[in-house]
Amino acid sequence: MRKVLLPTIIIIAASLLVIRIFYLQVIDDSFKLKSENNAIKKVYDYPERGYIYDRNGKLLVANQASYDIMVIPREIKKDLNIAEFCALLNITQEEYHKRIEKAKVYSPRLPSVFLSQLNKNEFAAFQEKIRKYEGFYFQKRSLRDYEVDYGANIFGFITQVNEKLIAKNPYYNSGDLIGKQGVEQSYEETLRGIKGVKYIQKDKYNREIGPYKEGKYDTIAVAGEDINLTIDAELQKYGEELMINKRGGIVAIEPKSGEILALVTAPSYDPGILVGRQRSKNYTLLYYDSIAKPLYDRGLLAEYPPGSPFKILTGLIALQEGVVNEQTTFMCHHGFSYGGGRFMKCHGFGPHQLHNGIYNSCNTYFGQAYMLTINKYKDPGKAVDVWSDHVKSFGLGQFMGYDLPIGKRGNIPTSKTYKRIYPNGGWRSSTIVSNAIGQGEVLMTPIQLANMMATVANQGYYYTPHIIKKIEGEKIDEKFTTKHVTSIDQKYFPPVISGLFDVYNKGTAYALRVEGIDICGKTGTAENYAKINGKREKLKDHSIFVAFAPKDNPKIAIAVMIENGGFGATVAGPIASLMIEKYLRKKITRTDLEVRVLNKSLLSEYAKLGGISAALKIESVPKDSALQAKIVKPKAPITTAPKTEVKKTAVDTTKKN
Repeated sequence: MRKVLLPTIIIIAASLLVIRIFYLQVIDDSFKLKSENNAIKKVYDYPERGYIYDRNGKLLVANQASYDIMVIPREIKKDLNIAEFCALLNITQEEYHKRIEKAKVYSPRLPSVFLSQLNKNEFAAFQEKIRKYEGFYFQKRSLRDYEVDYGANIFGFITQVNEKLIAKNPYYNSGDLIGKQGVEQSYEETLRGIKGVKYIQKDKYNREIGPYKEGKYDTIAVAGEDINLTIDAELQKYGEELMINKRGGIVAIEPKSGEILALVTAPSYDPGILVGRQRSKNYTLLYYDSIAKPLYDRGLLAEYPPGSPFKILTGLIALQEGVVNEQTTFMCHHGFSYGGGRFMKCHGFGPHQLHNGIYNSCNTYFGQAYMLTINKYKDPGKAVDVWSDHVKSFGLGQFMGYDLPIGKRGNIPTSKTYKRIYPNGGWRSSTIVSNAIGQGEVLMTPIQLANMMATVANQGYYYTPHIIKKIEGEKIDEKFTTKHVTSIDQKYFPPVISGLFDVYNKGTAYALRVEGIDICGKTGTAENYAKINGKREKLKDHSIFVAFAPKDNPKIAIAVMIENGGFGATVAGPIASLMIEKYLRKKITRTDLEVRVLNKSLLSEYAKLGGISAALKIESVPKDSALQAKIVKPKAPITTAPKTEVKKTAVDTTKKN
């Protein structure tokens, strides 16, 4: 048997090899095509990129014709009139030589982009004389045509692929365009379509003589798919207008679906400035603005202490753990003493239960409720982990899984956190009580805050936030239609929601009511510090507000974070009320709040940190906006400031809301 086995294997292997060689050399001539690269020119046909619409079918992003000048370095004639060529394309001879050298490095034989994204007028002048410049030809492409001047952080932008990506993904070639950031990146394969290719036969004089093999190997371009976003375009536009001369983020979510209705970051910019030949210059301007960071999406990336809105979870967890009920009462004397003489300040006074504890934002009530939650267990480490698991069931302290390419986890502390901070032990509930009021080690992003409120609005469940509503001919990912249920029983949400409702009727947001809309909300304030000239300086507080509406059958949940905005009811609260009314009614009745917000400039506060943004759209609204007349332009802020170093610091636990 052994004598037969080895020869049999050799014969079978040899037979397979012969068959394969015969197939490749006689039947399949695709490799012949590759071997004839010197006599065949490959021309790509680039498809139209898919259009982008909002949830209501409003066109947001379309396409426009553009042209790239391509070059094959080895085909350039030595007698080329470089001066004339450069004048025609409005470039310097130095630029010419630099681009040619770059093309040679890529490949002397293969085409690469010499000059990209010429508009129709620029291309027309070159097209008339292209025959004079052998080695150069044009490639028609489709560039983005933005129908709106807002939503840049949502869309992202289109840029050329780099060599690293080309090596990694064979679909792309030098000069190809790819989506970067936003939905352009997340849905690149859907939007880009499939490019076609034509093989052109050339003779020995390098002249084109027709299709290779009568077009046998040619393929047709397939246009990209159109997509509908969950964004409400008018709400997004309005949110960006309200954020002029401010920094921060607004995130609005439809609770019953997890659809993102608005994703505002400020400062922002007009997406149209990253299209055309000036895109590189404009991108550099935005990229190097390290103070205001217009390319930094604060709604998804900025991590802040959530402040008093976190008390909502503190109350729910205390109810779930059975350490308090609706009637549990704590006496507040403008604060309470804890941990060896320390004192947590509060603006409340007198007896507080869950209901008035919420609408008065009583630090005493929630501090005591938190300590009872931790003290329920003998081991504070176990207690913190139980508490942390409850918090994380709301989607906090982790990447949320939404369909945008960027994000931050935030931070929800666990026993490991405190073992690291206190390696010798000795910590207890009073040591970490600042967690109760959304300070201490707790950090959240605005989208996490909005999702938290959507979960409360739903009384205990949420859907992963997402920005895709519809792709033509496809189903959206099922993870966006999967319900996530928290560890808090549904029965504990109604009393908390009742307290949030009275924040508007009796509490800290009384002045922000909108007639006829039942809004549930919570104000918040978080302190922040910066190092200025080596000295730790306190800056103006961050303004925070979360809300949902209507109280029954909620349609929108929202989180607003304004850097250096002051108390929650000062700037963030009015913005939340206006956004809610805009979405539910499509008009504004609280015009007094609108005027106040539009004319609120925080540029003087930001100047302390090193000047104002270089972004091209931070200080103005669209010229055709009806809000233009309501804005009083602030005096130009100081554009120079002492050197600053911003650091995360623990928030003062004595801060009132």
